[in-house]
Parts: sequence; C-alpha cells; structure tokens
Amino acid sequence: MGSTGPEGVEMPPHVVCVPYPAQGHVTPMLKLAKLLHARGFHVTMVNTEFNHRRLLQSRGPEALDGIPRFRYAAIPDGLPPSDANSTQDVPALCYSTMTTCLPRLLSLLRKLNDDPGVPPVTCLIVDGVMSFAYDAAKELGVPCAALWTASACGLAGYRHYQQLVQWGLVPFRDDAQLADDAYLDTVVRGARGMCDGVRLRDFPTFIRTTDRGDIMLNFFIHEAERLSLPDAIMINTFDDLEAPTLDALRATLPPMYTVGPLLLHARAPSRRAASSMPSVPTSGRSRVASSSG
Repeated sequence: MGSTGPEGVEMPPHVVCVPYPAQGHVTPMLKLAKLLHARGFHVTMVNTEFNHRRLLQSRGPEALDGIPRFRYAAIPDGLPPSDANSTQDVPALCYSTMTTCLPRLLSLLRKLNDDPGVPPVTCLIVDGVMSFAYDAAKELGVPCAALWTASACGLAGYRHYQQLVQWGLVPFRDDAQLADDAYLDTVVRGARGMCDGVRLRDFPTFIRTTDRGDIMLNFFIHEAERLSLPDAIMINTFDDLEAPTLDALRATLPPMYTVGPLLLHARAPSRRAASSMPSVPTSGRSRVASSSG
C-alpha cells in the first residue's frame, strides 16, 4: 500500500486520520494512529483549528512537533471564533462539520499530496460521524475506513433512528412524554441487532426530542445511514463482547473489523513514542456518539 518516491525509493503508506473534534473521539483515533505508526505507517492526524490552538495553549508551542512519520494538521470547523477555554456547542459543531468541512479537508489532502517531504496519501481513517470525509477519499481516489469509537450496540441503536421516526415513536409528542416512564418503557420490536425486549429508553438519548428538525437527531440519522459508504468499518470493541450485534451489523454494512479495546492495544508501541503524541486537554471532555451507547 506504500508508494515509490524519487529514485525508486520505497515510501511508507500514508494514512490521514480524521476524528470528530471531541476528546472521546480524538483519544481512540489517536491510539489507533499510534498502532499504525508503530507498524510503519506515515500518519497525519487532523485536528480542528480550535482543538489545535487548545493543544498549543495547554502543552506549549512544541506540543505538536510529533516524531518522525507522525504529523499533525488542522482544518477549520466552520464555527465563529470562541473562547478557547470553553466547550464548543455540540449541535452547532455537528451541523458545521457535516455541512462545511468537505472542501477544507480536500484542500488539506491536496496540500499533503503536493508536499515533497511526505509520502502521497494512500488511505483515510475517519470517525464514523465525520462522513463528509468518505466523499473526500472518493474524490482523491484512495480507500477510506470509518472508525466507530463507541460500542457496536450503540451503533445499532443509531442505525435504527430512522425506523423509530418511521414507526411514529420519535419525535416525542410533548415534554410530558419525554418524562413518561411508561412511554420510555415501550418495547421496540424489529430492532435488529439489539436484545429482545429493548425499550425506547435503551436507545442513545438523542431521540429524546419533541422536534423532528432537531439537529442531533437528524445528524445521527444522516451519519448512521452513510456508514454504508466507506470501504470498511472498524469498531472499538471485540467479538466476544458483542457478537450478536456485530453479526447483525455485518449483514448490512461494509466489511467490519473489531479493533478494541484500543486503550489496551495502544500500550504495545514504545512508551517513548506514545509520550510524544499528546491528546486534547482534559477540560471540556465529551463524546458525541456515546450517549446511552
């Protein structure tokens, strides 16, 4: 999967990693990037400019210098400037990445390919809720894999969001229904990949809205449906933990590989290398795709 550089010199494969810009997503992507780097890949880790600035402010101007074959890059997230010490508005960030980031990522990828100091981009690994990057990989003509950073069960829940709308269970009728335990205990039948007797309350909680136009509800419907587009999907879990759910997902999605738990796998690379690759600062942690799953 590598390439040949000037004078016939073999160049390592170059993977561009594009996490969703929240710590619960950046951290597992960074751990996967470390594993690939330890196996000979040239890695470009893409932050948003907001998180890039936070890293530099938190860790100092040399925090992102990286190590050989591991670079950081940044693209705008499309939001107006905000306080670097505050947590960004999650619905606004989701909508902005979904609607504005494709041309910005394409511009970065072209710059990487024009840089004689790095190998040409050979593949992308992108967060499962950053599906605009599938289109960037297609335009560049390179394979793309999605990384789902949460559980397979959570993914199955999101994949049923559209059906919950079609079945009339979502959105909720009014605020009273949002707090109605009897309604939340409604058994949802036909939810493939989820356990028998799964209830409405067991689904990731972004369904709990009275607004069909809710940004987060529609964001996850959009992103879950587009998981049919990458060349492969990696999930931060393991087969013995979620085998029935994984079997159901594999029946409808591209080739799927369990790569978890990344927290344990990433301890294999040398501690010296790992210590040179910072994650985002600990303030303002969030994981957009982990609510109840």
